[in-house]
Amino acid sequence: MAGLTINNVTKKFQAFEALKDVSIDVREGEFLAVLGPSGCGKTTMLRIIAGFEQVSEGEISIGGKVVSSPKLNVAPENRRIGIVFQNYALWPHMSVAENIGYSLKIAKTPAAERENRVAEALKLVDMEGYADRAPANLSGGQRQRVALARCLVATPELVLFDEPLANLDVHLRASMEDEFADFHKRTGTTIVYITHDQSEAMALADRIAVMDQGRLVQLDTPHKLYHEPATPMVASFISQGMVLPVEVSGSGVDGTCTATLFGQPITLRCRPSDAQKGAAQACCRSEMVRIVGPNDPGFDGKIIRVVYQGGLARIEFAPDAAPDLTVHFVQPDPVTLEPDQPARLAFAGGWLIPRQDEQ
Repeated sequence: MAGLTINNVTKKFQAFEALKDVSIDVREGEFLAVLGPSGCGKTTMLRIIAGFEQVSEGEISIGGKVVSSPKLNVAPENRRIGIVFQNYALWPHMSVAENIGYSLKIAKTPAAERENRVAEALKLVDMEGYADRAPANLSGGQRQRVALARCLVATPELVLFDEPLANLDVHLRASMEDEFADFHKRTGTTIVYITHDQSEAMALADRIAVMDQGRLVQLDTPHKLYHEPATPMVASFISQGMVLPVEVSGSGVDGTCTATLFGQPITLRCRPSDAQKGAAQACCRSEMVRIVGPNDPGFDGKIIRVVYQGGLARIEFAPDAAPDLTVHFVQPDPVTLEPDQPARLAFAGGWLIPRQDEQ
């Protein structure tokens, strides 16, 4: 296994910058997810790491060796990288074993060694009894495991996953998430996992790199991304956080500050350097919303939408103080709230998003 260093990488396609000055240091044995909306630069990042594209500026190093720069681009087959694609890319006319061992055959690996390595790869993905099967006779999850075994048989130093669960149904996705987590635990392989699905990233990754418009906007653990988003984009993108206007009135103690939100006094968690008086934005999560009585601290408004989701409902609420904004929360069964119903809510807390001019 090997670490990966992305150092001030920019990728231009004529006048368009697909990546803009991105730097990420992936430790040996780390599981890094690269997450972001469509068009954020995830696929370009994968193609540059794999060697399918050359950087315009900066460097890519694998195991301390530079493999890409404006003057150098090591061929993909010489990078010791394995790639697992979302469409499996299995040869339909070959058996499982033949698919897995094809790269070894091309490399003229002796037959006995090839068979042993194919058997080891099948064991790693719990597919020992499927060597003679045709891909057409496998489920989607089994095909994905064969694609992973084909990647592992070449003993890569780094494994790239290109949205590998995008073509699977919800049940199979959950099962394959467990498979990938177990695989990483068993092998300690360095993994870069490209995805637009934040639930996959949050469940699997040691750290997550959030991309937006070609830039790296935050690189942190799943827990910190959720509780301490660095920008409004991260706050709203991760688990549908609410980005709401606040007026900071002063600093508190132990990393908190006082503020008002829709007229409600509120204590927010914050970095000490951000507790400056004035207008700012806060990230508030739905679990911090509660319904309060008419005389309790809070803010008034009305219910605008109730979406039943089985066992609970997502409630959308327009505050009287800012009717163009939406606050959302959940109510478990029995769901008693209805559209156009007035209500009074309160936030139990939130996170003061760092001011962008301080980033």
